Amino acid sequence: MDILLAKHWHHLPREEVATLLESDGARGLDTFEVAHRQANYGPNRLTVAKGKGPLVLFLLQFHQPLVYILLGAAAVTFALQEWVDSGVIFAVVLVNAVIGFIQESRALKAIEALARTMEGSATVVRAGKKEKITAVELVPGDLVLLQSGDKVPSDLRLLRTRELQIDESALTGESVPVQKQADQLARDTLLADRSNMAYSSALVTYGTGAGIVVAIGDSTEIGRINALIASADTLATPLTRKITHFSKILLWIILGLAGLTLLAGWYHGEPLLDSFMAAVALAVGAIPEGLPAAMTIMLAIGVSKMAQRNAIIRKMPAVETLGSTTVICSDKTGTLTRNEMTVLQVCVSGLCYEFAGVGYAPQGAISVGGTAIDPASHPALLECLRAGLLCNDSRLVDKEGQWGIEGDPTEAAMITAAAKAGLAHASVDESCPRIDALPFESQHQYMATLHAADSGSVACIYIKGTVESVLSRCHDALGAGMENEPVDQARIEREIADMAGKGLRVLAFARKTVAATGQSVSHADIAGGLTFIGLQAMMDPPREEAIAAVSACHRAGIQVKMITGDHLATAAAIARQIGLKGNAVDDPDSYAVNGHRLAQLADHELVDIVQRAAVFARVSPEQKLRLVEALQRSGHVVAMTGDGVNDAPALKQADIGVAMGQGGTEVAKEAADMVLTDDNFSTIEAAVEEGRAVFDNLVKFIAWTLPTNIGEGLVILVAVFAGLTLPITPVQILWINMTTAVLLGLMLAFEGKEPGIMARPPRRPEMPVLTAELMFRIGLVSLMLLLGAFGLFEWVLQQGRSVEIARTAAVNMFVFGELFYLFNCRSLRYSVFRLGLFSNRWLILGVVVMILLQMLFTYSPVMNRLFGSAPVGVGDWMLILAGGSVIFTVVGIEKWLRRRVESHG
Repeated sequence: MDILLAKHWHHLPREEVATLLESDGARGLDTFEVAHRQANYGPNRLTVAKGKGPLVLFLLQFHQPLVYILLGAAAVTFALQEWVDSGVIFAVVLVNAVIGFIQESRALKAIEALARTMEGSATVVRAGKKEKITAVELVPGDLVLLQSGDKVPSDLRLLRTRELQIDESALTGESVPVQKQADQLARDTLLADRSNMAYSSALVTYGTGAGIVVAIGDSTEIGRINALIASADTLATPLTRKITHFSKILLWIILGLAGLTLLAGWYHGEPLLDSFMAAVALAVGAIPEGLPAAMTIMLAIGVSKMAQRNAIIRKMPAVETLGSTTVICSDKTGTLTRNEMTVLQVCVSGLCYEFAGVGYAPQGAISVGGTAIDPASHPALLECLRAGLLCNDSRLVDKEGQWGIEGDPTEAAMITAAAKAGLAHASVDESCPRIDALPFESQHQYMATLHAADSGSVACIYIKGTVESVLSRCHDALGAGMENEPVDQARIEREIADMAGKGLRVLAFARKTVAATGQSVSHADIAGGLTFIGLQAMMDPPREEAIAAVSACHRAGIQVKMITGDHLATAAAIARQIGLKGNAVDDPDSYAVNGHRLAQLADHELVDIVQRAAVFARVSPEQKLRLVEALQRSGHVVAMTGDGVNDAPALKQADIGVAMGQGGTEVAKEAADMVLTDDNFSTIEAAVEEGRAVFDNLVKFIAWTLPTNIGEGLVILVAVFAGLTLPITPVQILWINMTTAVLLGLMLAFEGKEPGIMARPPRRPEMPVLTAELMFRIGLVSLMLLLGAFGLFEWVLQQGRSVEIARTAAVNMFVFGELFYLFNCRSLRYSVFRLGLFSNRWLILGVVVMILLQMLFTYSPVMNRLFGSAPVGVGDWMLILAGGSVIFTVVGIEKWLRRRVESHG
């Protein structure tokens, strides 16, 4: 059989695993067999998918309808020998392509980063000899030795363990190191519960072990994640999807109207060249040349603003996607929680003590029923904390003001709790030196240590472990005054049930006094006769700022769901503390769902449950990916946060992936669209707010620029169909479009946030960029620009003045009409006077520069020759300003009427 195709290694007895792999559990593989297998199975390295070449990737940036339109505009202006305009348009296209190329070329780096996580060394036994090799040399059947600090080099079926603990949080989401053992497990055991397996890239935190290699390279669990990353679709953002759809429609409308213009000119007997130039003028007028540049620049400004708020954007469209997000799927460990185990409650002799403070910093008050107490007056409490200190192999470390740990997070939490009561680890160790210890083993579920007592005549054994393993060995309990009393089983069970209901992890503590003559402790010594001391309950607490951020997301109409590899009860308790809301009022069991239940659901059932549940626990990487896809099928715009290797496929599949910058793996960062530099969930709320502001400003720009394009197109159409002289020429249209887009429209990027921006629901994914209200406003302004420009053009001609003067008046009518309308567009709903007329200084600067340029356009001889313009009189300016004022007033009244209807509706 092909040994790489074997499955369920955890379900096989250890002896059978070695037999199947034709290896030896003590001597490992022979040298010749290693060489043979290396030739057959190749190196222990992930395959990096070959992506598109740089040239193809660059050329694909031009494969967009809007870019086709722009390239058409560049070709037309080039044909007209307008070198400057043609060069400007092409430069805009080129800049957009370069930016897109740089962003997309980073996408495949996720897989490269994943491959790097497999690099390193491994200690193996081959032909009975221990040797150190590079991890890429491993083959199936190799016998690998593990010790604290090692990175697991491949997937292993463990054969022997001694106190072995492995941190698999990056792979499974489990918040604490997993205690490993070598016994056979049930076939349907979930990945996170396979305690007899060690998976590639996980970190050994404690103990030693030996395992046999069962999978290398792409066949490992991390290799499957690599395949998921490669297969996950990179989705277009809501805005890019809508702009693409809009561009396709616009492309056909422009081509159709240009064709009609050509036919109308021919019908009126115009020379073919004149008709063709009229069609070109209409096409150039209708093309929003500034839209791609404006989108790019506005998104870039959004990127800059988010960077100031600790959110680094890797892909610019992600700025807008955040503003449209309807669901945030968040990892628990290190994202919603601190990733620092903390003792929250200690119960001794009927009293339950509350410990304030979170994390490993040894600060926080101790209270009972809300009243602070002096720990020195509670000797039984101190004894329970002393037991946690002495029966402990970990250390707290102060690293430049930041408290960290060496060892197990659970043990570190006990050290911190003791320090809050004034017990120093070093002094307690010194007063009660350790003589011997029984390490924690999965079959016993406890750890015991033997210590010399102060008197010297007796010694003391301290034991910690699961409640079941400790309580069954106790014949009495410690009273509040240090006296012995009967074990109150019912009370202890009530305390445990209360702690478990809060999602706390509970450990029990006991002690036994023995003669000082013994120098060792055995399992027989603690088989009975222990004195029960008390319980310590701990958890990885939620971030306080995450609670506020989740609440803000709910107010903004955004659902927040927890997707984690942790246990169901723990995850559900944390979720309730944070304030996550489900939609399962009629089915409370659907608030939290585990991976085993998810695996049994058909796709249509999953789509239903994903809408109702708030917590998904013990999920595999494939299930995370499936949950994101189910939400997307329901029409949601999904943001996925995470920091581990196991999050990477879902991060890439999501509409926006959000990785943690400090605690996140490189794989997660490379797969994400956005990285949070402070690992703070609350930063997502700030990013959503900025995303909504960017989207608002993009919509404002589109609502501002389209009336110009439509108005110019209508002016050309009316002139051609009426058989009249064109009021504006193609080159004049380009002047209007390019200068106003840069100097006027782009200034909307610096607009502040709309009032109540985080109090409104997210935009529905199917909702068009331009609502019916905005379409009406665009049509209204387009009509006013048509009447103003065409009417002014004809009026000047009737005065007996030249076509050049009439066209200059029409151009200025368009520019100043846009200028006045720009102030209306500063808010899509409110009056500019509510915002403050001069609150956007960049906009005022753009208006001033635009006016100066129009003066040059109108009165400079050089500009007159280039653009066919001519000086106009004061009377003309009065009419131009009056036309602009009419547009400003009419739109202001229209917005006021809509607000009035809404307030009464």
